[in-house]
Amino acid sequence: MTDVTGARVDVLNTLFRSEQGGHEQVVLCQDRATGLKAVIAIHSTALGPALGGTRFYPYASEEEAVADALNLARGMSYKNAMAGLDHGGGKAVIIGDPELIKTDELLRAYGRFVESLGGRYVTACDVGTYVADMDVVARESRWVTGRSPANGGAGDSSVLTAYGVFQGMRASAQHLWGDPTLRGRKVGVVGVGKVGHYLVEHLLEDGAEVVITDVREDSVRRITDKHPQVTAVADTDALIRTEGLDVYAPCALGGALDDDTVPVLTARVVCGAANNQLAHPGVEKDLADRGILYAPDYVVNAGGVIQVADELHGFDFDRCKTKAAKIFDTTLAIFARAKEDGIPPAAAADRIAEQRMAEARRR
Repeated sequence: MTDVTGARVDVLNTLFRSEQGGHEQVVLCQDRATGLKAVIAIHSTALGPALGGTRFYPYASEEEAVADALNLARGMSYKNAMAGLDHGGGKAVIIGDPELIKTDELLRAYGRFVESLGGRYVTACDVGTYVADMDVVARESRWVTGRSPANGGAGDSSVLTAYGVFQGMRASAQHLWGDPTLRGRKVGVVGVGKVGHYLVEHLLEDGAEVVITDVREDSVRRITDKHPQVTAVADTDALIRTEGLDVYAPCALGGALDDDTVPVLTARVVCGAANNQLAHPGVEKDLADRGILYAPDYVVNAGGVIQVADELHGFDFDRCKTKAAKIFDTTLAIFARAKEDGIPPAAAADRIAEQRMAEARRR
């Protein structure tokens, strides 16, 4: 069944009535001349203007795109709150294969929609979009971060995203093994693209044994050609079953932890860069029941949003790296809160983020 706009009723139920909803605003954007179809979702502006990237992806349906935008925007509210930023959560998705339909004209049309929101939503890069794309979007809107240094921006936010994930991984090692290092540990990384390949560099420098996989053979080759000691496996299914795996780092798309993967996962820790790693509510308890320590994704992957937020105030890399390093302390605090409250770390992180947003609304 669809409503008068043609959207499925379950999407509207998510937006208005479910626990996953509560969004302030959702904008459907279309520019027929360029082929643009996009969704901008603003979950919360309680802490400040909504901040979150633009994903360019060939969704199977418009409904799937709307659902992804809603989930990602909600996650950004929690991520920005836990990162201590004065920003709410938002996200945008552009529907289509970026390798086929991405043009400057389409990106500029999208930029005009971002500008029309008057600063309620600030965008940046995400899956399928890059620094050069943000430079184009910024030709039409002031509310764009992740631009190139030549255009007044901070450049590639993947650098600090990976650094923050590494800090979360160090905190996980400290909590579980009493030592904040991955030296001698076997770490499996799924997805070695924009963020994953930087994470691999950190892990190798720290003395970890690294196993990787990626759907793109060229991404795998880039790592193994440079670092022959890195082992590549065929796919995610093979990686999560790797004998002796200590840490699993999902760094591709969301939903990596589900009813099929959790029972066979050999790792003691899950800590990765992907957003929305838990496929559905309850997976966090399944991980806890198996004795697997989960570092909440939106906490450990906040380095990138810390970087792009700083761009709005005059970018300083060292200042951002100092803030991203605090992800180590934040992750340890979440583990402590989880133990104190007798709940999984994901639930503990949610409680802390929700408390900060609630306090902001009462001001």
